Amino acid sequence: MIQIGIFSGYFPYDLEKTATSIRALGFNTVQLDLHFSDIDLSAGQITDQKAKLVRDTFRDHDLPICAISGYTNIVHPDLDERKRRVDYLKEIIRNARKFGTPYVISESGTFNTESDWVHDDKNKTEEGYETARDVIAELAQEAYDHGSVFLLETYVNNVIGSVAETLRVFNDVRSPGLELLMDPTNYFESYNIDDMDAVLNQVFDALGDKLRVAHAKDVKRSGDDKGEKHADIGDANALESHTFRGVGEIELPAAGLGSLNYDLYLQRLAERNPNVPLIIEHLDEADVPRAKQFVVDTLKRYGI
Repeated sequence: MIQIGIFSGYFPYDLEKTATSIRALGFNTVQLDLHFSDIDLSAGQITDQKAKLVRDTFRDHDLPICAISGYTNIVHPDLDERKRRVDYLKEIIRNARKFGTPYVISESGTFNTESDWVHDDKNKTEEGYETARDVIAELAQEAYDHGSVFLLETYVNNVIGSVAETLRVFNDVRSPGLELLMDPTNYFESYNIDDMDAVLNQVFDALGDKLRVAHAKDVKRSGDDKGEKHADIGDANALESHTFRGVGEIELPAAGLGSLNYDLYLQRLAERNPNVPLIIEHLDEADVPRAKQFVVDTLKRYGI
């Protein structure tokens, strides 16, 4: 049966309180965000001792870590900033097994100079693709060399943003160090959101064999607000990857608050990977029980 988890970063506490809070809500796995109020896991600060403490604390609360968040803009247009970001992502990859999982996740990034989430014309050029492909190949090799796996998460406004682009990069980077984070909401734009079931089936038919972890959020048209959307999740130090809720024509709310065909999504997910960790996201702590129950009810309808 599919396992339901959540990002640890939606609970902005010390390590022990974070684990206690997540377990009290009935989750049985977490995607690990390297941010706690009492432990520094920033660049250059990951140690064997800290990794063991985090791993063991979550295990003591029956919350095995299924993946680690490494989200960053891997093609940042400022080369020094790009190197800083990619170097930290590689540091996480090298240490992933010490936290109890091989999987480290990031999207492919954008050449936009103002935002990590907004499209840039260079994203869809051959030069842009080759730059992203080369960094992804580096990350896959780093992962393979250290017994880890880099999970690429596709997002429409990034360099790797469509099924065709995802297939291309997997064809070009043939490495056991590269697999897929499945989030079908990230493939929708204004032109295809009304063809929901066809897109979902295309995503799973083309990419289902590569998925290792999945996400549970939602997707809908944004209405009048066409700007970059961020939510206040009650944490002044929250990462943009946790506050981001969409841009332009598309909004990305919590599970059950949009138009994603969750029945079809979860049936196809279970068909391709019946024990996959399904990680709830794009919400604040107060909304967690509702979102979790929505996902549970959908899973129960199909015995998955």
